[in-house]
Amino acid sequence: MITIRVVTPHGEYLKQEVKSLHVKSVEGEMTILPKHMPIVAALVPCRLKLKDAEDKDLEYAISGGFLQFGNDEAIILTDAIEGKNEIDLERAKRAYARARERLDKKDEGT
Repeated sequence: MITIRVVTPHGEYLKQEVKSLHVKSVEGEMTILPKHMPIVAALVPCRLKLKDAEDKDLEYAISGGFLQFGNDEAIILTDAIEGKNEIDLERAKRAYARARERLDKKDEGT
């Protein structure tokens, strides 16, 4: 088992024992299993997928950050994380609309 901790500027968000974790780094996607070699990786905004002790899949959205893994302990430092059930769909739609608007304005200016 792997002990994973996710830490944000607001404090520890998650501490749990898991069988595996899957993230996307600047080098590409990776799955970490117990006894994996030590690694430090820069993460891009992605889905963090965990498999708990009962083989249940847990999914989170992270804003990027850093992963350190060694001795079956993983620490993820990230600015923001939201569980699948915590995502405010209306807020996400508004943020998407704002981002589209900014991109459209940028395209007009070139």
